[in-house]
Amino acid sequence: MTTFARRARGRAAELHPELSLVAYSIFDLVLEHGGCQATDLAEQFLLDKSTVSRQVSALEKQGYLTREVDPGNRRNHLLHATAAGRAVARAAERRRREAFTARFADWTDTDVATLAAYLTRYNHGD
Repeated sequence: MTTFARRARGRAAELHPELSLVAYSIFDLVLEHGGCQATDLAEQFLLDKSTVSRQVSALEKQGYLTREVDPGNRRNHLLHATAAGRAVARAAERRRREAFTARFADWTDTDVATLAAYLTRYNHGD
């Protein structure tokens, strides 16, 4: 698992050299949800709010995220991807798909299905 984690961190730099694996993961979740609060990100990734705050600030400085006042509760802010952020995400997703396609080129459908089943089992804690 350590090797897997190291490889994931290394590959994240290939997907987007300016984003750490944590920043990329945070950004990806904001995109997936169509916007969210920083506290949602901290809960999802089991991270300290200060860690999320640093990553969000970096993403804002890069022009990938914007912070807007939550109309439902003006004390909160919602994070949304900018047009530039969505473009970067599309490019990173294309590179990720290409990398997976290359990595699994010589795997059979059964091999991929077995891996998927084991990952699902692992993620559910069974």
